Amino acid sequence: MIMTWFDTLWPALLILIVGMWLIKKAVKLMEKLLRKKNMDEVAISFIGQVLHVVLMVLLAVTVVGQLGVDTTSFIAVLGAAGLAVGLALKGSLENLAAGILLVTQQPFKKGNFIEGAGVSGLVEKISMLNTRLKTVDNKVVVIPNAALVNNNLVNYSAMPTRRLDLVIGIGYDDDLKKAKGLLEKLIAEEPKVLKEPESLVAVSELGDSSVNFTVRMWVNAADYWDVNFAMIERIKLTLDAENISIPYPQRDVHLYQHTVSD
Repeated sequence: MIMTWFDTLWPALLILIVGMWLIKKAVKLMEKLLRKKNMDEVAISFIGQVLHVVLMVLLAVTVVGQLGVDTTSFIAVLGAAGLAVGLALKGSLENLAAGILLVTQQPFKKGNFIEGAGVSGLVEKISMLNTRLKTVDNKVVVIPNAALVNNNLVNYSAMPTRRLDLVIGIGYDDDLKKAKGLLEKLIAEEPKVLKEPESLVAVSELGDSSVNFTVRMWVNAADYWDVNFAMIERIKLTLDAENISIPYPQRDVHLYQHTVSD
């Protein structure tokens, strides 16, 4: 009996060991071919994970068949078990399908700065079930893939340039043309502001407490926040130096005294 089991077991064990080695080589070869096609590293990693799981399932069926188990019945049992597991892990399967969509459609890549599911950050990794982001304050957030696919997604790194919009208010008693000229000069002096498309400084609103300028300029995506912070500071300092006020919200209250006649 021992010899019979040994004669059956060692080929199955050999198939398992050789099969796992071949699967490892096959996954590496697939990843190498995809890299030659300049595919995104995140997509390569995801495809490698899926290929590894599929090949391991096929290897398990082969090994079980070598042990003398009826693979037809085994596959039927495996299918029934898969259905039960699928119903139990409905959310996970939804995330898996969403992961496939993210890899194939590529709305973002590793290193992109995105906003989705109420979180914004740099994409670090896309796995089979979730996506990992690193926020600007160095926190790691793991988001289910389905949450990214089923909601609005903003990719701030998709385009090489971005438009920076600022709203600057001045007092009603201040010199409008002088303020506009100062804003245009500040934009012209900022080296990180692109010449094309053309920048804009225009009066956009007569607000409750101020005359509001819309200030628009185009910058490289990587320079967006640097220019944003620098321009706000320079505008404030320049307007203060030129005695142009930046009013805060205020209301005028008028009191009327009524006399009561006899």
